[in-house]
Amino acid sequence: MTRSRLTGIGGDDRKGNEMATNSNSVDDLTGGRGPQGAKSPTGRWIARAAFIALALGGGILIGAMTPPGEWYDQLQKPFFNPPSWLFGPVWTILYALVAIAGWRTWMRNYKGAAMQVWFGQLAVNFLWSPVFFGMQLPGLALLVIAAMITLTVTFIALTWTADRISAWLMTPYLAWIVFAGILNLAIWWMN
Repeated sequence: MTRSRLTGIGGDDRKGNEMATNSNSVDDLTGGRGPQGAKSPTGRWIARAAFIALALGGGILIGAMTPPGEWYDQLQKPFFNPPSWLFGPVWTILYALVAIAGWRTWMRNYKGAAMQVWFGQLAVNFLWSPVFFGMQLPGLALLVIAAMITLTVTFIALTWTADRISAWLMTPYLAWIVFAGILNLAIWWMN
């Protein structure tokens, strides 16, 4: 539903404005604050594809550049360490969810605090593998993952009222990085 349908043509109905502001439909996501080119259906698809390419493509690239390798294989690991084959499928799904949450936030308000926090958490996420696997510093990686968790909780809090779907999209990711933080802590402690 468009803003004019909610408020009446040329009207300034406060209830209608509230509904437009709090709507979760894709058509209302721009609300006049999104990037100009992304208001068209083609622009929305391009923006969506860009967010998926950034999150998923960036994650795959970072993973390929910093594989676990022999160093990781030789570390003592806790009993709850998942099998190696599980990480690829889990991260693929999580990066897709993160991308959709980022895209929705971009469409709602690309200059807002939630968008800045989204980019921050993704940058910190991309930093973790080089620190843990590349530099082989589990202690420092634990600080990185703590920042990632903090930024993700902040993103969820910032989007909870305006776009609850985006907030919920980030909750599986939050659960996984909390688990990864516990795993990181255990590996650091045991080695």
